[in-house]
Amino acid sequence: MTGHLLGRAALAATLLVAAPAAAAPLAAVLPVPAAVTPGTGTFRVENGATIVVPGRDAAARNAAARAIEIVARTRGLRLRVADRGAGAIRFVRAGKATAGDEHYRLDVTPAGIRITAASDAGLFYGAMTLAQLLAPDARFGDAVAVPAIVIDDRPRFAWRGVMLDVARHMQPVAAIERVIDMMAQHKLNKLQLHLTDDQGWRIEIKRYPELTRKGAWRASTTPNDGAPPGRYGGFYTQDQLRALVAYAAARAVTIVPEIDLPGHAQAAIAAYPEIGVLGDRPPVSGDWGINPYLFGTNARSLTFVRNVLDELMAIFPSPLIHIGGDEALKDQWQASATVQAQMRALGIADEQRLQSWFIGRLGDHLARHDRRLIGWDEILEGGLPASASVMSWRGEAGAIEAANMGHDVVLSPGPVLYLDNLQSAHGDEPPGRLKIQTLADVYAYDPLPAAIAPARAQHVLGAQANLWAEYMVTPEQREHALFPRLAALAELAWSPKASRDWPAFLTRLDPQLDRYRRQGIADADSAFAVDFAVTGDVGAALRAKRVTVALTRQAAYDTIRYTTDGSAPTATSPAYATSLTVAPGSVIRATTIAPDGRAFAAPRRFDAAPAALLTRTSAALPPCTTTPGILLRLPLSPDATAGPAHSMNIFDSCWRNPDAPLDQVSAISVTIGRLPRNFALRQPQREQVVWRYNPTRFGTLLIHAATAPARCSPRCRCPIPPSRRTASRSTRRWHRRPRRRTCA
Repeated sequence: MTGHLLGRAALAATLLVAAPAAAAPLAAVLPVPAAVTPGTGTFRVENGATIVVPGRDAAARNAAARAIEIVARTRGLRLRVADRGAGAIRFVRAGKATAGDEHYRLDVTPAGIRITAASDAGLFYGAMTLAQLLAPDARFGDAVAVPAIVIDDRPRFAWRGVMLDVARHMQPVAAIERVIDMMAQHKLNKLQLHLTDDQGWRIEIKRYPELTRKGAWRASTTPNDGAPPGRYGGFYTQDQLRALVAYAAARAVTIVPEIDLPGHAQAAIAAYPEIGVLGDRPPVSGDWGINPYLFGTNARSLTFVRNVLDELMAIFPSPLIHIGGDEALKDQWQASATVQAQMRALGIADEQRLQSWFIGRLGDHLARHDRRLIGWDEILEGGLPASASVMSWRGEAGAIEAANMGHDVVLSPGPVLYLDNLQSAHGDEPPGRLKIQTLADVYAYDPLPAAIAPARAQHVLGAQANLWAEYMVTPEQREHALFPRLAALAELAWSPKASRDWPAFLTRLDPQLDRYRRQGIADADSAFAVDFAVTGDVGAALRAKRVTVALTRQAAYDTIRYTTDGSAPTATSPAYATSLTVAPGSVIRATTIAPDGRAFAAPRRFDAAPAALLTRTSAALPPCTTTPGILLRLPLSPDATAGPAHSMNIFDSCWRNPDAPLDQVSAISVTIGRLPRNFALRQPQREQVVWRYNPTRFGTLLIHAATAPARCSPRCRCPIPPSRRTASRSTRRWHRRPRRRTCA
């Protein structure tokens, strides 16, 4: 690897309008209900209060039990459930439930609380609103006076989804259950499990045991608990998945399984080469990106997939089955004489139409079992099976085309609903993609594109956020990416569009953040974390021995408070109003703090010492070129569960520092991480990669001024040492000669 250091990125943040106080009691409810009528008075819920449910109504008892669990964790109140007698809270069945009915009504009067619904889902969502009303603030163990109110609520969209990628990095069942718990509390109802890809097959198929014996494991240099040495992987048994389906169903969540095909099939073909095109056995891939292996299109391959789908349908009762359909490079089909002969025999003109034919056969098979297929928007190419639904990820174009054709669609566009994108430019963000999607970005999205004809709007099922996991290994990293952005997704998918209000959302999010922490969720504080930016030139500040610093954050809610002595800020620390001017050597610590002393983010630290002012991490350095590339924040190994992460453009490992004050520099010290290059790039992408000649065996770090000649003097070059077994990073120091520029 040849590294280049040429510049400094300006720290950026979005300063948003301050949040006004929200009208009680909606300050506790998220997503905001469809209709609310305030009443008069309050009803006090004490420890030991009873929820009365209809006798022999298992769904109502389940809804009450879930609410009781949540209130115990988030408020410390111990409630109980009964099916007769007097109770402070009553669940009532009323009316006849229809398909898809999720409506409920919640009445609070000075005499008690009543939740009324016709459907199981309606009672459950009423129970989730109740749990929020009983944990409206940060107090714990106290009785709650609930203001009188009538909530008449139903969702805007039927599909309110989350996709978890467990193929790239598998997650423990308990971690998936935690996500389901939080989805239920946010009234999200579809969990798509991405179970297969080039990098691993994660579902037990009894008819084809090699899928998990071989296809579930890939080579890895990172130790993996429970895995054989040198391998990463694992899979879920059918019993585990059935139990997970039941766990989700008890929380009004449907699990939608995804088996990716005809592309992203390398792990399956590694287990059974005969189902591929070439007949060879590749390894399970350790590369992220798009690999060339495709399922074959002959009878043997189709029979294999149908048999897999049969076992899948026996586990997952979801009416929709996701079959992928994305990023299927057609090179192998184009190169196969057998496939080309089959196309001629079928009268199929090109490989896009062959994919449509292939997917259509699977759609027919699902239809015979009263199921329907859904796939990524590439299934539009070459023609769409009549019963297919489309999940639009490449922007909104696929959804617009499919809906206007009369097909149901789910909006899941990147980058805004791709939650593997980072939430901020903070240097402490975990690995992920560098197309930053803030909490405000997600909240601002509307999943009903204007280009869909009004008469076709009913085909928009809803929205889904996707969490791809190439760069996210641990449950904590995933929770950081999901929360609180799933709160924003919940409101855009459930609440009426007219009720969307960013400042009011922040007010509702306030108690939700506390509820996350009481339930042990590793949510991100990126929206409230303080950014520091030096005003003016760093070199001038060092020469003047006065550093002026601006403090910003994404979401302007409550107050930034700071200290200049290095101590942690509190509710009595100075409130930030305008830029601070401090002497070099000072330390500023700042965070967002509520009037009751709660901090909305961990305090961030700004060190005004000369060495710190001159230090830049990769997260603060822009890439050298405007080449689009792929911007990533990468760990030091593909399966690393801890350690540092570095930001880079994988097409050009070069960074700039345009404002570096060279007159203040006597030496340059560089800490280097050897980042993995396990990227399966397509040919057009490979042509964009900037490759540089390495004059030394293990690579060379080049440091030069932007005005330097094309060939720097040897003093600008620092050979990179071989990797050490105990660490993947090393430090190199280069000294300037007196009165000599960086490069001659």
